[in-house]
Amino acid sequence: MPANLRIGHGYDIHRLQRGGTLVLASIVVAQNISPIAHSDGDVAIHALVDALLGAAGLADIGTYFPDTDPQYKNAPSRTFLEKTVQLLLEKGFRPINADITILAEQPKLKPFNAQMTAALTNILGAPVNLKAGTNEGLGDIGAGKAIAAHAIVLLEQADR
Repeated sequence: MPANLRIGHGYDIHRLQRGGTLVLASIVVAQNISPIAHSDGDVAIHALVDALLGAAGLADIGTYFPDTDPQYKNAPSRTFLEKTVQLLLEKGFRPINADITILAEQPKLKPFNAQMTAALTNILGAPVNLKAGTNEGLGDIGAGKAIAAHAIVLLEQADR
């Protein structure tokens, strides 16, 4: 019997501000720049969580981790991913792989790629491919005023 495979896509974007810390894929990648967000604003993890939830046919990240809930104020997004993976496992889903693209003009992310990939692979329990690109100077991302990420995941659902 063929595996029951499910695909999900997630997207996140945050405006950037001076000051603070920029965390991507649970790794600190820059100081004195940070996302305007309720949690730590890790766009890579937020997109990945939405992709996982979507692949499982569940509600979005805001339903599970609302930005109106004080317990998530300045929370590490790593927690969202850990809780999401646990939820999926409880519902009979197993991550197969994930592909993530981060869009940012600054900082340059190539030096952090191996660390970010390893961190996400460890949390997800499945291979993660991570890429970073720019927005070629276009829009708020291209002007360095925002950062965004897309994520695609493949899940396998256990036979019911």
